[in-house]
Amino acid sequence: MSYLVLARKYRPQTFEEVVRQEHVTKTLINSIKANRVAHAILFTGTRGAGKTTIARILAKAMNCRKGPSPIPCNECDSCKEIINGYSPDVIEIDGASNNSVDDVRELIENAKYMPSHSKFKIYIIDEIHMLSKSAFNALLKTLEEPPAHILFFFATTEPRKIPITILSRCQRHDLRRIDTPSIVKHLAFISKEEEVEISEATLNMIARQGAGSIRDSLSLLDHVISGSSGKILHETALNILVAVDRKIVFSFSQALIDSDIKKALSILNEVYLRGSDIKIFYKEILTHFRDIILISMGKPDIVDAPDSEIEIMTKSVEKKPFGMLNRIFEFLLKEEAAINFSNNSKLLIETILIRLAYVKPVMSVDKLISKLDLIYDKTQALKQEAFEYKKAKTAEPEGSLLKETPAEYNEKFDYEKRKKIKPKIEAPKPIEVPEPEEKSGGAIDVSDKEALWDAALKLIEAKSPAMASHLEGSFPSRLSENKITIEATGNKVVIDRLNLKKSLDVISKAVSEVAGKTLKAVIDGKIVNGKKNGVKKSNKKELENKALNHPLVQEAMEVFDGRIKSLKVL
Repeated sequence: MSYLVLARKYRPQTFEEVVRQEHVTKTLINSIKANRVAHAILFTGTRGAGKTTIARILAKAMNCRKGPSPIPCNECDSCKEIINGYSPDVIEIDGASNNSVDDVRELIENAKYMPSHSKFKIYIIDEIHMLSKSAFNALLKTLEEPPAHILFFFATTEPRKIPITILSRCQRHDLRRIDTPSIVKHLAFISKEEEVEISEATLNMIARQGAGSIRDSLSLLDHVISGSSGKILHETALNILVAVDRKIVFSFSQALIDSDIKKALSILNEVYLRGSDIKIFYKEILTHFRDIILISMGKPDIVDAPDSEIEIMTKSVEKKPFGMLNRIFEFLLKEEAAINFSNNSKLLIETILIRLAYVKPVMSVDKLISKLDLIYDKTQALKQEAFEYKKAKTAEPEGSLLKETPAEYNEKFDYEKRKKIKPKIEAPKPIEVPEPEEKSGGAIDVSDKEALWDAALKLIEAKSPAMASHLEGSFPSRLSENKITIEATGNKVVIDRLNLKKSLDVISKAVSEVAGKTLKAVIDGKIVNGKKNGVKKSNKKELENKALNHPLVQEAMEVFDGRIKSLKVL
């Protein structure tokens, strides 16, 4: 007899032997006990999860001589025929190769006949989603109202491709993907039965390669056993399967976490020279970083890895900021599609690693908020200090508003009440202007237009502070016997207000009082982008130095470890 592979030799023969599908097997056992087995059952799930195996066990349970029984005896003629695959009453059909409407019509014709020696005639159709649309339509009526002796068991990996009219006539059971520890446990049991000495690390590697499929994992174990003699060494298994050692995955990931890109490039080159599939290696790295993120979030229970690996990953991310780990994971995940479709995956991964070298760690939001709070507290302290200094310097008499804090002043100031009170307008008190003295005595030189204008601005500020603010940054451009031209800059509204007759009269009167003779003021307005831009060039450097040396600016630079890139004086 030819060699029987492990996947067939150790195929489960009872519901209890099925690995990690208790939610399905218990339901079927209860259905058999209650005699409520549906005439059409659909099993869905990933490859190697046990769809066809469960269908065969259910067929044995229904046709067993001692049944229907939830535990088939596996000894009667019916059970043995189903196990060996030549039962005349249990017909297995491959949906991929028998997908035409004629194949389904033939099935329907044969379904009319009674089973030869069993209780039921059972059709197991694998990969039923491969049937054509016409074949599905032909199956509808029989599937809805089959003869009493007919049972249909379907299996598929892609239930979304099955028409809803078929799905609605079936009882559906979804098989789950099998986790790595369960596969490792099953492989260890089979290795013991086969008297094969193999380490747990090797079994873990095989189970991860199987990707949740018992059949794939058993095929890989069969391959490793066939290529080894005596005890199976871990290095031997890696070479046979051309797989990537978990130690290499851990080393590569740790290099990325430590920003050691040179080491990561060396490991990548080593994996390439070993002949391992670079795309599979990249997926391993992605999965590993996903596990790291979950562990950093305190969710190691949903990481599909042995406890020893979880412990190593936990230690590797200790004191590492979550934001940095997440940025690396997002960066790698973003490039996954490009890796899958690339003809030169190694070159593309090297490019990604070089770009990762320039990804700088960012400050967490919590830390940023705490630093902003620190700046705010110091700002409030500086404001209070400035207020106290101003209050002490002005030395106002008792009862002055400056004796109160800004909060106390705002609390006492009833704006609604003040709106209802009609202000009493009094004539402004005349401003005493010192009589111009002789030049030799230090008086204002009337021919000095800058000095004349500075003195006039002080008078204007006393009479009308609002107008003085509009004239900020202005300067005299021309002075004649009876006229002075003032050049002012600002937005259109400011220039229009300065050119009003009322404004010109105030300016002319102030200039005349200072000059000791009648001078007419003329405004030469200049509109600059709707904003004031009246800073004299002579004052620009002084303002820049004042801003740079401001305590708040210095504090912000120290907290954020920053520097001033540019400075604009308005």
